[in-house]
Amino acid sequence: MERNAADNPPAPGAARASRRSLTLTFVAALIAVGVGIVLSYAIHWFPVKASLQARNTDTLYHVLVIASIPIFVLVVTVILYCVWQFRMRPGEELKDGPPIHGNTQLEVFWTALPAVLLLGLVGYSFAVLHDNEAKPAREIRIGVTGQQFAWTYQYPPSVTGGAPLNSYQLYIPKGESVKFELHSKDVIHAFWVPAFRVQEDVVPGITTNWRVTATRLGTYPVVCNLLCGLGHSLMRSRVHVVPLAQFQTWVKSQLAAGAGGSAAAGTTG
Repeated sequence: MERNAADNPPAPGAARASRRSLTLTFVAALIAVGVGIVLSYAIHWFPVKASLQARNTDTLYHVLVIASIPIFVLVVTVILYCVWQFRMRPGEELKDGPPIHGNTQLEVFWTALPAVLLLGLVGYSFAVLHDNEAKPAREIRIGVTGQQFAWTYQYPPSVTGGAPLNSYQLYIPKGESVKFELHSKDVIHAFWVPAFRVQEDVVPGITTNWRVTATRLGTYPVVCNLLCGLGHSLMRSRVHVVPLAQFQTWVKSQLAAGAGGSAAAGTTG
């Protein structure tokens, strides 16, 4: 006659060993969570932050990491603990595990908690996206045209104060909200400035846009982030973030050099 596991309670020594192994596993999991979160801050994963949007995006990243690392560690810890404690021993090849009925409360908990967590993270992500795209009371508009394999930029009269300006250079003033209106002459490109943490597809026949407020002076790379042909790797440009006075001086110098409002495409700065 077979006896249930309940009829054979574990020996006191086995119970103590089981509690000790659980304690060690719990401590190791806490250490792993702490190390993971510290590394996420200690290692500089991204380029320098150069915009308000970058600050918001990096904060979102850290929130997602802090929420994700404990879940990852929990799942991996449970798997490793089960492999360690409940592995098959010699002579148990044909042995079945004890019949265990599902725990309804536990199932409801591990379904509801992830759902609430995901909804919270999605809601926060939406709030960050909304803040990044919020239209300020004042902004300037700059056209961006992608083609195989170069970027060109168009400054309208509302920015130049005179004739429109076309240039292979991209200058924007620090602290001013800039709305980029994106166009493509041929295939799909992607206008991406890593330091701004903003990217948008540039689609033929459609005007797309994104908005940025630069907060750090300097020169930052502009990258096409979609494979757009054989010269894709060469489709690079730069954005120069300068003080407002210097931006206005640059615009005037380009208008003067363009003899009528169209700046020379190959000028450098």
